[in-house]
Amino acid sequence: MKQCFFSQNNINHIDYKDTEILKKFLNPHARIISKKKTCVTAKNQRKLAMSVKRARFMALLPYVAR
Repeated sequence: MKQCFFSQNNINHIDYKDTEILKKFLNPHARIISKKKTCVTAKNQRKLAMSVKRARFMALLPYVAR
């Protein structure tokens, strides 16, 4: 069974300014990938979703891809 990406890399705080990590959890249409496919824990998935939404609001990530 795969381990959580954030636990594996010892990342405690998911930062909305770190767009390179956040892009790994977006599909080509810029939607957030489910935790079943990414094997992220539920707690970290909620943090990830909040960070992606903040990054979108700050125009660091797109809401939709072209």
